[in-house]
Amino acid sequence: MSEQQLRGKTAIVTGASSGIGAAIAKELMKAGANVVLAARNEQKLAEITAEIEQKEKFLCIKADMTKQQDVDALAERTKAKFGKVDILVNNAGMMGSSSVVNGAVADWEQMIDINIKGVLYGIHSVLPEMVERGNGHIVNIGSESGFEVEKRLTVYCATKFAVRALSTGLEKELAKTGVRVTNISPGMVETPLSSMSPFEEDRKKLKATDIAQAVIYAVTQPDYVNVNEITVRPV
Repeated sequence: MSEQQLRGKTAIVTGASSGIGAAIAKELMKAGANVVLAARNEQKLAEITAEIEQKEKFLCIKADMTKQQDVDALAERTKAKFGKVDILVNNAGMMGSSSVVNGAVADWEQMIDINIKGVLYGIHSVLPEMVERGNGHIVNIGSESGFEVEKRLTVYCATKFAVRALSTGLEKELAKTGVRVTNISPGMVETPLSSMSPFEEDRKKLKATDIAQAVIYAVTQPDYVNVNEITVRPV
């Protein structure tokens, strides 16, 4: 891949303070893009800032994707620094107690707010200008849980089914506008979250960079090519 393939493009990556989001942000920068890393954890964002050499090509912004005012401010600050938003990667998400029988309502609400409403807020903040320009790319990071429901993950799976439905519907809404939509559904990825789970300790896992490469593949296609769905699972 050419390191200048995305030169002049600007991307926002949410949930970018660690794991998949941080890996996506770094790969986008390697491909030449200006990148805005958004997350709630300021300390982790500061640690990533210290790792990155090309300070002029990125910006870290504290943002809570469950708050529309934060998400709108994220888009405005990005445009103030780089002029426009070409790529939005909706990566922020959470997995909480997901059994309906257990009745963990607070966890359900958090997952719905971050995994569904956060995605919608992100899209809403950048889409009008993308449509006006006739160019842009929305990438939603879903999950293999958007295809199949496990009984211990009922509510989480429901949120990821929703992300996939939003991606599919948005792609249809945006047909012939020049704005592309990609839904990426990872299998289990080696992250701090999966490492702490007793259910996943014996499963082979993907690397965060594997998902980042899927994002790069989708966003570096010719403008007339819309990669709608990528599913990435370990062998």
